[in-house]
Amino acid sequence: MKYISTRGQAPALNFEQVLLAGLASDGGLYVPEQLPQFSREEIASWAGLSYAELAKKIIAPFVADTIPQADLDAIIDDTYGISGDDRVFAHDAVAPLKQLDSNLWVLELFHGPTLAFKDFALQLLGRLLDYVLEKRQERVVIMGATSGDTGSAAIEGCKRCDNVDIFILHPHNRVSDVQRKQMTTIVGDNIYNLAIEGNFDDCQQMVKQSFANQEFLKGRKLVAVNSINWARIMAQIVYYFHASLSLGGPHREVSFAVPTGNFGDIFAGYLARGMGLPVKQLVVATNVNDILHRCISANDYSAQPLVHTLSPSMDIMVSSNFERLLFDLYDRDGAATAALVSNMAAGNASLDSNRLAKARELFDSYRLDDEGCVAVIADMFERTEELLDPHTAIGVKAAQECRRDAKTPMVALATAHPVKFPEPVVKAGCKSPELPHHLEDLFEREERYQVLPKDLAAVQAYMAEQLS
Repeated sequence: MKYISTRGQAPALNFEQVLLAGLASDGGLYVPEQLPQFSREEIASWAGLSYAELAKKIIAPFVADTIPQADLDAIIDDTYGISGDDRVFAHDAVAPLKQLDSNLWVLELFHGPTLAFKDFALQLLGRLLDYVLEKRQERVVIMGATSGDTGSAAIEGCKRCDNVDIFILHPHNRVSDVQRKQMTTIVGDNIYNLAIEGNFDDCQQMVKQSFANQEFLKGRKLVAVNSINWARIMAQIVYYFHASLSLGGPHREVSFAVPTGNFGDIFAGYLARGMGLPVKQLVVATNVNDILHRCISANDYSAQPLVHTLSPSMDIMVSSNFERLLFDLYDRDGAATAALVSNMAAGNASLDSNRLAKARELFDSYRLDDEGCVAVIADMFERTEELLDPHTAIGVKAAQECRRDAKTPMVALATAHPVKFPEPVVKAGCKSPELPHHLEDLFEREERYQVLPKDLAAVQAYMAEQLS
């Protein structure tokens, strides 16, 4: 399995190299040269497999020739296995489905240690890094930006890695208290939390600029844990297959509605379809930071001011992984993709009408503001006694409004536990949710983080000082 850049100018790499590379040298994102293909008969034969056993089937082709199967199996069992006292996921189903309405379901992706869907990818990523770095006898620097959930999931997933130092940037005072505490109370001499006086896009831009020029590290190498890292997308493909098989796939199509910020989670669903899973529809669910909704619904990719909302993990206006979809829409032409992305960054681009029409064959989109989000939380609790976090609520509303066929099961991805975002829950007239037992003392734990200005030089100087 080889991986190529979306901008066409970087060398093709194998999985191990892509795991450590993050961004391609030409500024693009790595994607598989060819997707593995599974027949419907093969997918049907996986019905009834545990989540870990299913993950082995789907992930193995992506790492072929770099990690022996026995070693990969052990890594996956350690990540998704449900036996033993040190299990990662608290629910035996790992990613259970709950029914909300006729043919409307939520896929609960919040039973990991940080109560968010990103645990599925980052727990695996941490173990893969540990394996590869130990084999190579290398020490690297992890640098990532978070709008809330990636940071704690990355630290939790990588904290035990002996060969990494971890720097996570989050927007100061723009994540929930629970999200911040989950990041800043994890103890470790190799863990550094940086609160940046800006928004998520500012943090993400500093990470991208640092990857482009790593001289400030004086010989050390950066590794990405954001969803630009291919391994994260790869891990997320699994739960689309898991949900489909649980609802009668591949003998019937299934649709998905996905709370979307950086486009990585929903892109994994797109890849699952490309690998042979019968997916009828993918719905992009956004808050008022709706650049993806505007692009898909109206071919409008104009820049707008970022708004702080009750669903902060989606407070993003630059969706990095969208480039991976554009690469496919533009027939995997790296030069065309690079030119389009450059124009989009300048705020003056639109998609070719034929390319947009191709995207709309699979994708729909929906936008919901804070008031509407709170109303969904209240309504769903009244009718089902299921308490939704604000991101999931937007996904559920998008599923209800955009579904093309009532006979096709529609799955809304529940991306976080409601305890991470109590404010909209209380606004909805519901009781503030309680922390699960493994986090019940979270607000008593000591925090460690550094507030820094929105200044790349200051951030890089701080990192260099800690590493020295």
